[in-house]
Amino acid sequence: MPQAINDSSLSRIHAVRKNFPNYQVDGLLFSSMSNIRYLSGFTGSDGVLVLSSDAAWLLVDGRYTTQAAAEVQRISVVQYQNKIQGIEQAVKELGLKRIGFEASFVTVEMYDDLTQRLKQAKLVPLGNELRLLRACKDKHEMDVMRKAAAIASKAVAALACEIQPGWTELQTALHLEMTARRAGAEQIAFETIIASGENAALPHAKPTNRKIRNGDFVVIDFGVKYQGYCSDETCTFAIGELTGDKKNAYRAVLRAHDEAIASIRAGIAAADVDALVRDILGEEYSRYFVHGTGHGVGLEVHEAPRLAPNSQDVLTAGMVVTVEPGLYYPDRWGVRIEDTVFVKESSCEIITKMNKKLIIIK
Repeated sequence: MPQAINDSSLSRIHAVRKNFPNYQVDGLLFSSMSNIRYLSGFTGSDGVLVLSSDAAWLLVDGRYTTQAAAEVQRISVVQYQNKIQGIEQAVKELGLKRIGFEASFVTVEMYDDLTQRLKQAKLVPLGNELRLLRACKDKHEMDVMRKAAAIASKAVAALACEIQPGWTELQTALHLEMTARRAGAEQIAFETIIASGENAALPHAKPTNRKIRNGDFVVIDFGVKYQGYCSDETCTFAIGELTGDKKNAYRAVLRAHDEAIASIRAGIAAADVDALVRDILGEEYSRYFVHGTGHGVGLEVHEAPRLAPNSQDVLTAGMVVTVEPGLYYPDRWGVRIEDTVFVKESSCEIITKMNKKLIIIK
């Protein structure tokens, strides 16, 4: 398996280099740790990857020299005392004149320091050019993501059999996370959302000491990391009997979720998937749908592409995206249903495993 990862890293670097003429650069600086991991295999939390047309240098400080040497192959590992000086040395020795950098990951301070140091070179900010760098997953990535999704879904399924009225949101989150860690999750992919009652009206609610009560919707948005890759899934449980308006809202969200997933295939515009969800929700519900329909998932839980009204992205085979319509009634309640899917040529594969039919906890 490590050799497969290394081979993938080298092919990914080669693909980036092929775009140097389009970027009008002769080298690239990567400071996003997710992109560095994707391109080199290095899993540390700090460093810089410098690419020229025929060389690759991974710059790290003394904390990571041994780790980097073990994790990467056919990439030079260079230790620095000062990051800016290390970049200056690499640029000089590799003879770079026009250097692309990730505009979203370089601070103004770092840019100013580099500009002062690299007086003979031109720094070229790259933004949209690199957005989709990690969007299409290979077989190894998909295998790992299926495993992450399976771990998380199994933990949520276990929670459905155990959660009871009277549990607090914080207690529920801890129980869920411990179950997933015992099942093989290396860490939680993002802060777990357990939102009950009026808290469920907050799309990114944080667990509180509120006790779960009969009549509540409980929104559970949960994901884990496995070998660095994230899962992302949302279920909404009903605690006891629901009112008619809640049942109808759940049905509307489920229909939008199901039909959106049925529409996903290579070549469809991401904005069209979002528009379909809003059309299905209709005038009665769409005003309570306050976020985009989905996003990419991979080494980070939020990646390109975006399924949203203003998205310019077009789905391609190999992309992994979420579909997560929801309704949020301020100070009352909310409901969200989310699955993660793997885009194929003429359809998609749902990799999250929970059945999204309404689960009623009695």
